[in-house]
Formats: sequence, structure tokens, C-alpha cells
Amino acid sequence: MSTQVHANLTEEQVTEISEQLDEPEWLLETRLDALDALEDLDMPEVIQTPGREWTNLDALDYESFVDPLEMAQEKDRVDADGVDVLSWSEALAEHGDLIEEQFGSVVDPQRNYLTALSTALFSAGTVVYVPDGVDAEDVKIRTRMNSRALFNYTLVIAEESSSVTILERQETGDDASEEDERYYSGVVEVAAGENAHVQYGALQNLNEDTYNFQVKRGHTDQYATVNWIEGNIGSRLTKTSVETRLLGDSSESKIVGAFFGHEDQHFDLGSRVWHEAEHTTADLVTRGVLDDTARSVYEGVQDVGREAWDTNSYQRENTLMLSDESEADASPKLIINNHDTEASHSATVGQVDAEDMFYMTSRSIPEQVAENMLVEGFFEPVLSEVAVDEFREDLEDLIATRLRE
Repeated sequence: MSTQVHANLTEEQVTEISEQLDEPEWLLETRLDALDALEDLDMPEVIQTPGREWTNLDALDYESFVDPLEMAQEKDRVDADGVDVLSWSEALAEHGDLIEEQFGSVVDPQRNYLTALSTALFSAGTVVYVPDGVDAEDVKIRTRMNSRALFNYTLVIAEESSSVTILERQETGDDASEEDERYYSGVVEVAAGENAHVQYGALQNLNEDTYNFQVKRGHTDQYATVNWIEGNIGSRLTKTSVETRLLGDSSESKIVGAFFGHEDQHFDLGSRVWHEAEHTTADLVTRGVLDDTARSVYEGVQDVGREAWDTNSYQRENTLMLSDESEADASPKLIINNHDTEASHSATVGQVDAEDMFYMTSRSIPEQVAENMLVEGFFEPVLSEVAVDEFREDLEDLIATRLRE
């Protein structure tokens, strides 16, 4: 492994972060174990297509901008009736035993090099706790990154027969320099109890000097639902993975994604669902647009286990190219180990339809206006899947702004 970030880190620095957050001994030990593990861990696997590896995470110059004790940020949290939306310190004080039980149960703290780095160094944390039977909407989390590196961790615990909708926004603060490379790391764990329903929307609009690494993963109990909505507009390079393990009978998951790249942005996007119980359902829907010299690679995996009887699993990904110099590829995959399965997958990459453009311009619509209208219409099948009005409107505004640039 060519990058040795751990050479810059010490146990004293990790201990200082833990002490500032007033953490218990078990969590400090988890952090220090992750720090020790860095020596032997590999970088996350990147998506490969035949003959090409698209993303080189080892090439990032982490040592120049990862300062474990520089963690300036603004964090806004809006809760809902009956739901605790807490800072890390508050959550440990109020729900310490529950956090000890759930922390790292969904995302392995030593899953790979960058997750272990996040576990050792995270300082921007939020815990969303939804008690039994609570039905809540409009939980909001906004993170403004004001330092060169920020490690963010979110834990969602939804107990039996509860329901919650969460909207997370990630952006760069106004006082952050536009000239320096940055690194943002986000880990989200969602534990959905029996008959719980969690909808988690994340809208990433970090500035375009930022390397963005994120893992979002949910586990479902019987009859539970975990739905993900992910919008990627900002960053210089994004490596993200959105995943659900359907562990309970009759559980469900939907992963909806949208991205819009321009200039030299790079997106490495993964969606994965494991069907591990009976009567489970999954739907993966992603649409993206690329302009200028932007690049994207997408991998969607539907993994049906041997005991996953009566599985329904669907996937579709479409990328629209606005420039001859942009690049895109997709790798949809089905792994089926149970014959009682209904599944499909598809992926397309193409340009704006010439006949559509001719039809619109022949009716006196200016060419650029016509193209913008077609792009907005291209995103509509994804936007229509977004049940959170505020998220949909924010994403529509960001797409419209990008089209005017």
C-alpha cells in the first residue's frame, strides 16, 4: 500500500479526540484498535470494468491535508417529536449502553483502510434514536465542513414499529478556502428493528477540491424497510457505497441515486443489496449526467442467498453524456443462489437524443434551453421516487444551477 496515513497519527491524538467527546473506555479502545489495524488493511475495493480500473485511491495525498486535531465544522440538527437527534457526547450520556451494543454492528470498523481511519478519527457525530412505535418525519442534519479534513459518523437506531425520515446535507462552509484539497469521510449505520421504516436521504454538495469517501449501510429485521436516497453533485472525487442487508423475512430496501458531474469530477458509485431472508424485495434506481471531462463508474449488485425464498430484486442505471470527452461505464450484477427469485438488471450509457433535440429546436426552442429541458426530464424517473419533498426540491435546484453554469 503506497499511502501511509498512519505515519502521521499517534495514540495521543486519537485519545485526545475521544476525551474531547467524553467517550467511555470501550469506544477509545475501538478507536485505538482501528488505528493499530491501519498497518495491515487495504484501501477499499474500487469498481473495475473489463480492462480498466477507474479509481486510484492510493494516489490521494492524504498526508498533506489529514490533520486529526483540525476538525472545524458547523452542525445543525433538527429533531422531530419523540425522536432523539443528538450529538455524539449527548448520545453517549443518554444512551450509552444502546450505542455500545449497536456501534460497529452494521459497518465493520476495520472493513478497510479508510473505514478504520474514520473510526479512529471521527469527531463530527450524530445519533438518531427512534423509540418503539414512534412515527416521525423531518429529521434534518446539516454538516458544513470548515477544515481540510472532516470525519463524520451517523448512527440510526429505529426500534420496533417505528418510522423516521432523515435528510442529511453535506457542504463546504463559506469560510473554507477554495484552493486547498480536502478530505471528507462519512460513515452511516442504520439498524432497523422489526416492522421499522427508515428513509435516509443524503445530498452531497461539497466543493470541488474535496475527496469524498462514504459508506452507508443498513440492516433490516423482520418486516422492516430501509430506503436510501443519495444525491451527488459536489466533490472532486467521490467514492461511495450504499448497502442494505435484508436479514428479516419480508423486509425491503430501495436505493435511489442521482449524480451530475462536470469539469473533471469523478464518481465511483456502488449500490448493493443482500437478500438473506424469505419474501424480501429490493429496487435499485440510479440516473446520472456527465458533462465536460467528468467520469463515472457505477456498480450495482443484487446478491440472493440460498435461504432467500420468494425474492424480488430489480436494478436499473442510466447515464446521460453531454460531452464527447466525458466517460462513463456501469457494471450491474446478479448473484443468485436461490431459484425462487424474480430479478432483473439493466444499465445504459448514451447521449441526448438527436430526434428530441431536432423536435424541440424546430419549434423555436433555443438549443441550450432544449438540452436543459431534456436533462431535467431525464432525472424525473429518479426524482419521482423521492418521497421527501424538501430533498427533491433541493436536488432539482442544484441540477438547475449546474445547468446554468
